[in-house]
Amino acid sequence: MAYLTDHRVSLRADPRTLLPSARSVVCVGRLYNQPGSEPVARYARGDDYHDVLRRDLERMAAAMQDALGPFEYRICVDTAPLLERSYARAAGIGWIGRNTCLINQQLGSYVFLAEILVSLPLSADAVGPAPDRCGTCTRCIDACPTEAIVPGGLRTELDSTRCISYLTIEYRGDIPESLGIQHGSLAFGCDICQEVCPWNRKAPFAEWPGGPVPSDLESLASLSAEEFRAVFRRTPVWRTKYRGLLRNVAVALGNSGDSRHRAALERLAKSEDEMVRRHAGRALHQLEQEAVV
Repeated sequence: MAYLTDHRVSLRADPRTLLPSARSVVCVGRLYNQPGSEPVARYARGDDYHDVLRRDLERMAAAMQDALGPFEYRICVDTAPLLERSYARAAGIGWIGRNTCLINQQLGSYVFLAEILVSLPLSADAVGPAPDRCGTCTRCIDACPTEAIVPGGLRTELDSTRCISYLTIEYRGDIPESLGIQHGSLAFGCDICQEVCPWNRKAPFAEWPGGPVPSDLESLASLSAEEFRAVFRRTPVWRTKYRGLLRNVAVALGNSGDSRHRAALERLAKSEDEMVRRHAGRALHQLEQEAVV
């Protein structure tokens, strides 16, 4: 993810590079928790959060202007060069956990973050930064199948080259076999480090616009390019593109050890896309080896 280390690094140091008149940052967290463990991560089972949160914050900014008068503002939802977790922590929304997610004591970590930069000199909440409540717990570190959460500095760091979410969403090449076999049934994203977090045991569920999306591996493997567009165009799954999703599905089918998935993999092995064919071939070989054992 080169965009984290390119020229935008300097932009993150001061919100005024995004809105020169900015005097305050309004931080927002929205719960997205959905029940159940599926091949598609919880955050991606409905409409794209970028669109949903932007609509929410546009309404919020309008309400603020009705109450306070006109002011300049800019809405930031994930894509702007802004240190969202750090601002959210300073605003008291939560602390940055060992899994590198922001954790709210009542809501857990299934929370989207967004901000409104405003030209108003607003007073900060009296709450202040949330205290770190991870204690000595290392469940997220221990549960990560690819060992992507590693010690570093004052807290843990996330090795994106090993993270299942990165590999199934952002990464465009061949997934290394040594890591792919650790993906289990995951075809888009990963919630493992959040699922084992004690702060998510009683996290409430939330309704989310859109969805549900197809989530069983056989259905995903059979999608045509047109069906993929129709189903996922307005969801986060669109990020990985059609070939990326089929690549991920092939890896997951191979990890299943279930010979009933052979037909689906044989279809993927005839794909027009070379990368999909390679991963389907690898998965078929994996099933054959497990059948021999």
